[in-house]
Parts: sequence; C-alpha cells; structure tokens
Amino acid sequence: MSRDLQKSSAKFDPKFDPKLGVRSHAGDLTFSYDEGVFGPQPEFRRLDNIRRSLRDPSCDGPDPVYSIVMDVGRREHSDELARRMLLFGVVVYAAGQLGEEPVRSQGHIHAVAPHCGWSTPELFEIWEGRAIIYAQERADDDPGRCFAVTAGPGDKVVVPPGWAHAVINADPETPMMFGAWCDRQYGFVYDAIRAHHGLAWFPILDGQQKIHWEPNPSYRSADLSIRGPRAYPELGLDPSTPIYEQFANDPDSVQWVSEPARVASVWATFEM
Repeated sequence: MSRDLQKSSAKFDPKFDPKLGVRSHAGDLTFSYDEGVFGPQPEFRRLDNIRRSLRDPSCDGPDPVYSIVMDVGRREHSDELARRMLLFGVVVYAAGQLGEEPVRSQGHIHAVAPHCGWSTPELFEIWEGRAIIYAQERADDDPGRCFAVTAGPGDKVVVPPGWAHAVINADPETPMMFGAWCDRQYGFVYDAIRAHHGLAWFPILDGQQKIHWEPNPSYRSADLSIRGPRAYPELGLDPSTPIYEQFANDPDSVQWVSEPARVASVWATFEM
C-alpha cells in the first residue's frame, strides 16, 4: 500500500531561535559558532555512505548529502553535559533529491550505551526547513509500528529507545537543519537495516514533489502512521521552549535522554 504526504508550501521561518548560536552555511554545509559556544568541525556524510539503504542505490544526488557536528553547547555547560552523559548535535541537509527520494539519512538504531544499558532515545528539534522523522519499532522482518512525523521550525519529535529511524528533508527545494539531544556514548548500528536494503518504507517524490510512501518488500507488510508533531507531556517537554534552552533552565528535564529508565513505563506503548 502507498501513503501520500502533501508537500507543505511553508518555507523556513527565520523567526525561530534555538537559543544556541550555531549557524549553518547551507552552500557548503559548514557551521560557525557564536562567542561562548563550542563545537567541532563538521563530519560530512557522502552519498556512497548511504547508498545501501536507498531505494535506488545507484542514484545521483547532492554529495555530501548532509553534515553533522556532535558535542555542541555553551561553554558554561561543558562540565554539566559531560556529567549527565548528554550530547547535543546539529545537522544540516542539502537541498535536492537522491534519485526519486528526498535527501535523507540511511537510517540506524542506537547502540546500547554502556553507562545505562539502553539503546537510548533521541529528541529532535527542527530549526530550518521541513523535516520528516521516520521510525519503526524494529529492523527485523516484522518492523512493528511505523511512524512518519512531519515537522517544521520549532517542532520537537522524540524517537524512543531501540527504534530504527531516519531523518528526511521534506522539501527538496531548500536545505533543512535540526538540533538533537543524544546520549554521550552514542553509537550507530546499521547492519539489520542494510540487510533489509533500507527501512520498511521509502519516501518517493512524484512530479509535483509530493511524497508517496512505498513499502520495502524486504519486510512483512506493516501500516504506516503519518502525523504531525505532538507535545510529549509525559516526558515533561515544554512546547514553547527550545530544547537546548530547556536544558539550560532545568538540566534534569531532559535527563531521560541519557537515562531512559527514568521513564521506563512510557516507552512500552510510546506514540511518536
């Protein structure tokens, strides 16, 4: 079965301020940092790095596909971030297409973090452009529940522990940028996804740049729930406060990212 997503006509809202002072230079996918903000040089993800998870592994497209900086923050928070095993990352995606698919990541599962014994969750916040956060419960033959959450500047999306997931640039005409809270001992596991030639659903662009979802025949049939972002009151998120600022105001409020056992009862029936 195929699912459709009407492309939004909304463009990047320049009024959204993530309260962190990290700037992207979309033309070359590089970053700069305001005074008092630390961060590394970017890592670039090349098209060859993600081909094995694309619907058409031989496709053409922008290269690099996206860049990422992990361990970003205000210098005053450096020690607190390390103590809490929290890591903030920022990613910028190129505009364009990967064959018939929008620009996207290949998909992964978070490795089990040694300090907590969990494959940890991730908290996303879209900064520029339009994004789709796609996630499925498992990368086994039966993928379980599958969600595609469409989000714009200021929207937050949570991927629960252990889920396979990918991020998609929903508008091929513009770059897309997001920030995310992760575990400091993060690691990415790709094997099961690559063995299935990708995730359970492929986002496909038609001639009108609408996204249609096509099932990956390497998996058993599964429904796809397409939705917008929600508020996540069970995790104590404030919809009106940027996710880095929420940490700055109350570091304990996002501690569930690196200590998911704190809210263990939430994850069993979690709805994205």
